Amino acid sequence: MKTLLCLILYIVAIPAFSQKLTIERIYSDPELSGPTINKLKVSPDGERVTYLKGKEEDFLTLDLWEYHIADQRHRLLVDSRQVLPEETLSDEEKARRERMRIANSGIIDYFWAPDSKALLFPLGGDIYLYDLENTERQVRRLTQTEAFETDPKISPQGRYVSFIRDQNIVIFDLQKNTERQLTTDGGDTIKNGMADFIAQEEMRRYTGYWWSPDGRHIAYTRVDESPIGIEQRYEIKGDGFTVYDQRYPKTGTANAKVTVGVVNIQNRRTRWMDIGEDEDIYIARVNWFKDSRHLAIQRQNRAQTRLDLLKNAIKTGRGSTLLTETSNTWINLHDALHMLDDRQHFIWASERSDTQQLYLYTVDGSLVRQITNGEGVVQDLHGVDEARGTVYFNANYGNPLESHLYRAPVKGEGQLQKLSEEAGTHRITMAKNARVYVSQYSNANQPWQTRLYDNNATLLTVLNANTLDKNHPYFPYLQDHVRPQFGSITAEDGQALYYQLFKPANIQAGQRYPVIVDVYGGPGVQAVKNSWNSRDGFWHQVMAQKGYVVFLLDNRGATDRGVSFESPLHRLLGEVEVKDQVRGVEFLKTLPYVDPDRIGIFGWSYGGYMAIMAMFKAPDIFKAGVSVAPVTDWTLYDTHYTERYLGTPADNPQGYDRSNVFRYIDGLKGSLLIMHGMADDNVLYTNATKLYQALQDRAIPFEQMDYPGKKHGIRGKKTRIHLYNHITAFFDRSLR
Repeated sequence: MKTLLCLILYIVAIPAFSQKLTIERIYSDPELSGPTINKLKVSPDGERVTYLKGKEEDFLTLDLWEYHIADQRHRLLVDSRQVLPEETLSDEEKARRERMRIANSGIIDYFWAPDSKALLFPLGGDIYLYDLENTERQVRRLTQTEAFETDPKISPQGRYVSFIRDQNIVIFDLQKNTERQLTTDGGDTIKNGMADFIAQEEMRRYTGYWWSPDGRHIAYTRVDESPIGIEQRYEIKGDGFTVYDQRYPKTGTANAKVTVGVVNIQNRRTRWMDIGEDEDIYIARVNWFKDSRHLAIQRQNRAQTRLDLLKNAIKTGRGSTLLTETSNTWINLHDALHMLDDRQHFIWASERSDTQQLYLYTVDGSLVRQITNGEGVVQDLHGVDEARGTVYFNANYGNPLESHLYRAPVKGEGQLQKLSEEAGTHRITMAKNARVYVSQYSNANQPWQTRLYDNNATLLTVLNANTLDKNHPYFPYLQDHVRPQFGSITAEDGQALYYQLFKPANIQAGQRYPVIVDVYGGPGVQAVKNSWNSRDGFWHQVMAQKGYVVFLLDNRGATDRGVSFESPLHRLLGEVEVKDQVRGVEFLKTLPYVDPDRIGIFGWSYGGYMAIMAMFKAPDIFKAGVSVAPVTDWTLYDTHYTERYLGTPADNPQGYDRSNVFRYIDGLKGSLLIMHGMADDNVLYTNATKLYQALQDRAIPFEQMDYPGKKHGIRGKKTRIHLYNHITAFFDRSLR
């Protein structure tokens, strides 16, 4: 209530000389969302909060900052440009950042030393150590090679720094100032300690090695990509092109062969773990048990209908199955496995009751109890206070549009407690000992704020108030700010579909306005939630202020709603999702200010696919569509993602045929604009060119805008300005 009142007061106080929001301003500095901080971490001793912050003159270049809790002040620790004025990335690192959706440069990640006296960070392909106690030589460069070192980590006891170089694992002894290479066969199709393409892109696993708690061993994956077929991928640039022979695991074809080993850092000998006879599997996650003698390996079958949690003894490599999750559709992976300090129990997440909840197990795989049972989904496990016997987690209990921090008793002695209060979305970063945590909070009308709390939810300090006052970058545009409305409609199976609606600014009674449906529509994403928009989301404000209705609807298949909400699209894509979006338009047509004859649709990636399917399958409803980086033929997409929902082309040929866009191409009546990065290595550019040719062969008119040298994210300030200006102009021509 206080936040809402403050916003109203600010809007009342806005001067008459407020400015008009433009796409050029959206992608200029300072960022309209106000000061933002990224990669928040709490030091192991709980005395500091560290984070990355963009430069005022260049929001994409990040520096390392701290907030010292005792001193109560913020301080710049490392200026990335002073350490390295100009950064050059390897092709492997560019691809890794694209997988991780990282558009920033400078310091993009860092790691605390266990004793809280130093921080480790990569920059420009080398590894640096920042010493908090050595005031004369605070930044120490650990590597200086032509190779590109990635994925650095500090060993649990703080003596070693590990990293990947030339597809092998290397450790650096901080005491002796020497290196030791632990694996030797990396190169060409062999990658040691590295996450393969599928792990990075589809399983959200961005590393391939893990230190044991006692610091004596490293578990790692050995990836052999030789079984994967080679696809020729063209990266077309403005002044030429490059042809890459990329090993791309298209659906229905062979994956990489992944094995798990444990290397002794002293004798450099590897013991290989027994993960079963079937080699056509996925290694989803690897964790250590607290005893440092056993590994917890999550093994997923190729069909993704079974997930086994294995316990392997590192001395012999032999393993046993602790528990198994099964599904008639697919199993969603999670990062909620937590080993307890008592060495007798662990916490596990499961969707066996439709929505993901937490469960307590013994280390031999026996279920002790179900820890959580709320009306909603447990989204993230943040930590466990062992002394108090409580687990801290985020969930959307009672409201799928919000995310709040809760705590629950691990062993059943106590009640579930909601710790966050303000309506909206709360992102939590908790200290390892669970004594303090940082909350980043926002709602649809309040930019992200950052606060520090103790584990009783007592506010210790505000790290970033980000108040919408006269000094805020967005303040000159508040007068025209359109406050979104939230609501729900009902799908044909009775489930609630939530929407977000932006009315046109200065709406006039009796007048009807054009509509833009902004859609993602695919699994794994929730587009409608009560949180502050991303930078791209300011485009909704631009369009609403131009006189458009902007509408977002999470159709069935969206995440954080449970298995029954996600699973209707199983074995057939683009059917249920389009039906739900059409149902959303039917609701829009009941509104007196909506023009039913001027409805457009816009989407990116899966949303781009949805925009095309909507234009082809519902041509009398959608008059104009913009599709960015769409999948058009699912046989061109990768194994793990596509087979999760469709199976393989061999066992579900009809599903693939009905899910591809070409079956419905003759239905197009309205105006269609297709945009694609010409160096896209995720949704290959072939998806676009194949559709271009099919439309041309039928003499069906359409528009296209391709971006030389750009990958799936089509990133860059000027590029985004061009892209969104072009989209806006297209809708103005087609709908206004």
